[in-house]
Amino acid sequence: MTALVAGQVQGIGYRAFARRQALDLGLSGYAENLIDGRVEVVAEGHRRDLEHLLIGLRHGPAHAIVRSFDVEWGEAGQLEDFYTY
Repeated sequence: MTALVAGQVQGIGYRAFARRQALDLGLSGYAENLIDGRVEVVAEGHRRDLEHLLIGLRHGPAHAIVRSFDVEWGEAGQLEDFYTY
């Protein structure tokens, strides 16, 4: 699953929030700031757990303002752990 999150999502701990949420759900992947101000979150795991992650990502941490949220589903790769870039 790849989520592209736009709004006030950089410089407020959004990637660390995404990492904590993903690790709590046993997911692997990464969260990365994009040059255009969005955050990209790529996660792999069971569909049910990914859907729970999406609920959290739509709200974000306390200071986040999520203005738009796009999700694409795809085949899992071989990601291990969950990283922030």
